[in-house]
Amino acid sequence: MNTERKEFSRQHDITTEYLNELDKHLLDIVEGRKTIMYEIRDFANIMHIHPTHLSNTVKLTTGNHPCYYFEEKILNISKSMLEKNENSISQIATLLTYDPSNFTKFFKKFANMTPKKYREDYMQTQRNKKTEMLTI
Repeated sequence: MNTERKEFSRQHDITTEYLNELDKHLLDIVEGRKTIMYEIRDFANIMHIHPTHLSNTVKLTTGNHPCYYFEEKILNISKSMLEKNENSISQIATLLTYDPSNFTKFFKKFANMTPKKYREDYMQTQRNKKTEMLTI
């Protein structure tokens, strides 16, 4: 195998490992095993590489910075929790290691609406589906 191909393979291995570690960490957060959200340097330490190398490699192989995946996954987890409607928005924020007002700012930035509006819209959609099923 030539050097270029080995380097390409290693870059993909690093990116895959980062995404796997990110998924594991977020599961630990959601299930309450961890209460502190990791940063890029924490993932780099786990992977025994420099944080800059991790960031540059993920960006090179995917076109996106590692934070993009972090934010995307947290947003998806947030949406899922809001849809389940089992916890208050404040509880979801705290579980995801956010101050409630910062969580609202984060959510609005990436979802273009507040968590409250997202939940209300989702619940209304579910009620509409039930009504449509009853009238058929």
